Order: sequence, then C-alpha cells, then structure tokens
Amino acid sequence: MPRHIKTQSSKQGEKPAALLLGAGYCARALIPHLQQRGLDIIATTRSPEKAEALSKRGAQALIHKGEIGQSLRAAMARADIIISSIPPNEKGDPVLQNLAHSAKALMPRARWVGYLSATSVYGDRKGQWAFEDELIFPVTQRGKNRSLAELQWLETSLPTHVFRLAGIYGPGRNPFARLRASTARAVIKEGHIVNRIHVEDIARAVLASIDKPNPVRVYNIADNHPAPPQDVLDFAAKLISAPLPKRISHESAEISDMARSFYVETKRISNARARAELGWRPLYGSYKQGLAATLKAESSR
Repeated sequence: MPRHIKTQSSKQGEKPAALLLGAGYCARALIPHLQQRGLDIIATTRSPEKAEALSKRGAQALIHKGEIGQSLRAAMARADIIISSIPPNEKGDPVLQNLAHSAKALMPRARWVGYLSATSVYGDRKGQWAFEDELIFPVTQRGKNRSLAELQWLETSLPTHVFRLAGIYGPGRNPFARLRASTARAVIKEGHIVNRIHVEDIARAVLASIDKPNPVRVYNIADNHPAPPQDVLDFAAKLISAPLPKRISHESAEISDMARSFYVETKRISNARARAELGWRPLYGSYKQGLAATLKAESSR
C-alpha cells in the first residue's frame, strides 16, 4: 500500500515534495514509487531534452549545471524528501560545495535525506566481505570523491542516510545489447569478484529507509551473490542464445583506464545491515534472477 507523507510544515492544501538532485538512472526509477506515495517530484537535470522527458513522467524539471539559482533554492526550501545522486568531483558533492548558506538553513523542511554513494569507497578488500562500520580506504579517484561527498552530506546536520550501491543494472542498463552485437568481452582476472544490484531493489531500499528513518546511518545495497564478471556475461549470453563473449586476459586487455580501474579492487559487499534494520530483501537475490527479469521487462516494451 502506498504510504502518504505527512509533514507539519506543509502549507494548507500543498502536497509534500521530493527533490531529486540529479535525475539519473536510479532517481528516475524512484519517481513512480514516490508519486504513488503522494509526493510531488522536483528533479534536476543538465539538459533540456532530459528535462522534457522528466516532465512526461509527471516531474517538475529544473535545469541545473552547478549554479544554485532561485528555482533550485525554492525547491530546496519546499522539499520534505531529498535524494542526491549527482556524481561527485575531487571537491566532493557539487551541490553542497556551491551553497551560499548552510544546507540545514536552505532545506528546513527536509525530514529525510538520502545520498546515493558507491561501494568504491571501501577500496580493495582482496575478495573479503565489506561492512559499513569498517574504515574505508578508497584507492581510485572515483572512490575518494565518493567518500568525501558522503562525509559532506553527513556533516550537514540534515537527517542524512547514505546508500553504498553495488554495480547497478536493469532495463536499459545491462549487457544484452553488447552481446547481441558481439562486442562484449570477458576480461579475466583470477579471483576478481564484483557485486551487483538491480535498480528496482535500490528503489525498494530507499523507500524502506524512508519508512524507517535512522539519520547518519550507512547501508550497503547489493544482492546476495557476488560473482566473477565472466559468469554474469556467460549467463546473460545464454539467456538470449548469443555466443559466449571472448575471453581476454586482464594483463593483456586493451581497455580504457576507467575500465581497468574496476579491476584494481575486489570485495564482497555485505547487505546484512539493510536486511536487519530496514527489513529489506532484494527481489533479485542474484544476477541470474535479475537478468532474467530484466530481459522479460525489455521484451515486453
């Protein structure tokens, strides 16, 4: 059943609002769920084309390219729920670093804030399990940027919750197209393990936290079965009856620096805290369930 958000600060007759800072893949998946809960959606994007697409989803779109203009300040002042997913830079979170006043002063109605981070903050665990209470040692610039942005949001005095997301996939974001085009390659590095999470399971975790707020809490959001990347590609290929992807040794592979950086670290992400505290369970407990559901969803479009 949809849960309707009620706030003491809402004006008479005004619906509560959710502000999505960055309307990327995860944020867009959240829009219908938040709308079902009676929330107006305000979402930022950098392009007019994406703004038009957001409007078709029933969201109020704001063009945001770094500056904190009057429209965005008004949205911040109105928002009951705030979800930030804008990628950080070397200075941390791009929104927070451009605020003229404290986040607490600019977002006075916020009763729940979520920051969508990434498991890259953990660095290399040499295949061992990573838990939220451990010290983080990011080794990539991407992970360092994320860890700084996390800290900045947690220090705002807002009721912030951090979600460290594993590799995200779902409809429109998966290996099927590359497999059909025979461009997918399996880069093999012995012992390398990656973690994944279906986009709908991210949405469900965020909603579970909204229902059970616990500010300044960090949650790993990953499925139950970390696995070597080649296993995932092979399974996806079999689902669509495509040839198995070519194997390439990590040492000799001609791949971009960005792609190579994903092999610098390996870990298994524990989702035990989200399961215990939020009552969250991934609908897609492994990549096999998630990819099968993704193929079905894409085939029905």
